[in-house]
Amino acid sequence: MTNPPPPSLGYSVTVTPSNPDSSTPQPVKNSAPPPTMLPGAPRFPPPKLQQDQIPSPFFRNPNLLSPANGVRSPVPHLSTPPGPPVFKSPVRPAAVPFRTSPATPQPIAFSSGSTLPTSSPPHFSNGSVELQHQVPLATEDSTLVNESLCALFSAHKVLKQKKLTNVPSLGFGALFSPGREIFPGPQILQRDPHRCHNCGAYANLYCKILLGSGQWQCVICRKLNGSEGEYVAPSKEDLRNFPELSSPIVDYVRTGNKRPGFIPVSDSRMSAPVVLVIDDCLDEPHLQHLQSSLHAFVDSLPPTARIGIILYGRTVSVYDFSEESMASADVLPGDKSPIQESLKALIYGTGVYLSPMHASKEVAHKIFSSLRPYKSNIAEALRDRCLGTAVEVALAIIQGPSAEMSRGVVKRNGGNSRIIVCAGGPNTYGPGSVPHSFSHPNYPHLEKTALKWMENLGREAHRNNAVVDILCAGTCPVRIPVLQPLAKASGGVLVLHDDFGEAFGVNLQRASSRASGSHGLLEIRCSDDILITQVVGPGEEAHVDTHETFKNDNALCIQMLSVEETQSFALSMETKGDIKSDCVFFQFTVLYANIYQADISRVVTVKLPTVDSVSAYLESFQDEVAAILIAKRTLLRAKNHSDAMDMRGTIDERIKDIALKFGSLVPKSKLHRFPKELSALPELLFHLRRGPLLGSIVGHEDERSVLRNLFLNASFDLSLRMVAPRCLMHREGGTFEELPAYDLAMQSDTAVVLDHGTDVFIWLVMEKHSSTTFPGRNIDRVLS
Repeated sequence: MTNPPPPSLGYSVTVTPSNPDSSTPQPVKNSAPPPTMLPGAPRFPPPKLQQDQIPSPFFRNPNLLSPANGVRSPVPHLSTPPGPPVFKSPVRPAAVPFRTSPATPQPIAFSSGSTLPTSSPPHFSNGSVELQHQVPLATEDSTLVNESLCALFSAHKVLKQKKLTNVPSLGFGALFSPGREIFPGPQILQRDPHRCHNCGAYANLYCKILLGSGQWQCVICRKLNGSEGEYVAPSKEDLRNFPELSSPIVDYVRTGNKRPGFIPVSDSRMSAPVVLVIDDCLDEPHLQHLQSSLHAFVDSLPPTARIGIILYGRTVSVYDFSEESMASADVLPGDKSPIQESLKALIYGTGVYLSPMHASKEVAHKIFSSLRPYKSNIAEALRDRCLGTAVEVALAIIQGPSAEMSRGVVKRNGGNSRIIVCAGGPNTYGPGSVPHSFSHPNYPHLEKTALKWMENLGREAHRNNAVVDILCAGTCPVRIPVLQPLAKASGGVLVLHDDFGEAFGVNLQRASSRASGSHGLLEIRCSDDILITQVVGPGEEAHVDTHETFKNDNALCIQMLSVEETQSFALSMETKGDIKSDCVFFQFTVLYANIYQADISRVVTVKLPTVDSVSAYLESFQDEVAAILIAKRTLLRAKNHSDAMDMRGTIDERIKDIALKFGSLVPKSKLHRFPKELSALPELLFHLRRGPLLGSIVGHEDERSVLRNLFLNASFDLSLRMVAPRCLMHREGGTFEELPAYDLAMQSDTAVVLDHGTDVFIWLVMEKHSSTTFPGRNIDRVLS
């Protein structure tokens, strides 16, 4: 079994796949199509880089976005990963005292300085403005970050001493989830924001305002900026009518972006197409399950959804929806990338390859019913599959001809197109393929070439607003390291399933319907004292020409592959020196286009106090957030099973070092007590050490590789469950009791449910006192 490819040390340059073919094969019409099948995971290298409330500000209306403006909400409904199960009967706490499921991190207190008198015009001295009459807007008790805030810090206070803050075994950092749903929703403004002319930071509730002139001081670089008179006010209470000056989270929405394809009313937007790319090399049992899942999938689609169907084996079959009486497909060779002449003959021909469901549902059912099992007596792993060529054809079908609308504007789809690959085996034929056998004398070189080709194909899909999700199923190894770059580079996921049955069908439906933003850019600005040293998450370094630059903008900019709720970025931070100020600021800005093609700028600003006391610093620590940050930094280095075993040892050393640096000496001993303020951290790291991410609970390296890659990009909620499972015991009376996730003595009158994030395990007592475990795929948390 091959190992997953190591993350690149830098950022990859986008390369368009080459077309070595010189011949021009024409598509061949085939009325007797072949059979079908399925696949599955995401990435990001660690860059070592430094409400519904309607505010009405007096004097000027901020022009809030409302349904009357043609947009219901700037943020598409991104369904949250399901939390613990909801039961009709109450969940009883355990009888013994222990820490049950890790709680959501506590809110961060937003403190501020003292309130100063109202302002008069600024007083100038030696050519500079003396900030004597500024009003800080946030007060000590004014705002708390609620549990659903996008940014979760490992501690709610920052230690002033550089030496202890930068201890690598514990570290300081944050988890940021760009697409996380906020309850209540963020304030929405349909106007341009006020930004610092020096560093590019946004005006926020922590800025000091000169009431007489409306000037505001940037919290990041401390420079003074004008507001064109908008912030002129008789008192600071009046300024609170501006959402950006009263809330830590604000969404700016621009609908007048003149982006082709923008349709403001959600009900009239074009549906982004979904193209199914199906493995044609399945045995009959797998094919029967797949057919059932595909039929249910088609029935679940809305009438306006557009669908395309492609099969791949040694050839690529593109199904034609214009043929209503039979399943008909145009066939292209799979041994090489299709050349432009072949694609033009296909696209400009008479066939219909993307069709709305209201016109093609019956045809789709006929196509799925016509699929046939693999005939030849060849082992699953040795069958020819041209997955790479099939995805290239799917991209060409989605792009289609340059259909021009009136006034010469090219119409674009409302959101990302979806290519869903259903794979039952490895890509062993055509571009991006690897040899059937690992014993091939040139296998390492061919695998390296395939990895690069797949990554380039994923980048090409991303450039064309297409996301490639790979859903794998069956017992044949699919060579995860080769397929992962395709899904990751396009912003999609790869998921493994036991079979093509019910769980696969549910995930197929979720993959097609989940909303996601596109053209995402994440900007992170911190106070000068703070340095971001490492980022782990679904993105890559943004090139200079992709974002707006300011004179002294030191923001870390990350190009996001997609904007979805189940994602997060893990940020490791250090202090550049001993901190002198009483607080530090962090501002996260997510710029993206939502599914209605409106431009969204979500601005999240956080203020953390600084302390001298190590005890106060440790007491503010959030064990769960700190554990997830440690886990993501550790898993990034676990590229294969051997590395994972080495990383288990580093967990033990980390615990010892934390006790040595922050613990107290045991009387009459050289041993150190682990700090009581971090009492929950060792248990969480114990679960990490023994669980499927680093341990050997999961049997196949493909499965471990998929879990690690999902974890590196996962949101806080999903990451926490993958590290520390939640255990519930169901009694005969119908009640559930939460148990510690330790070794349990099973009882004959109870059932035990273990929620492990991506899977749910159920222990039931069978006849004759035997027991069994039923793993139930819960990948909806990944694909929601």
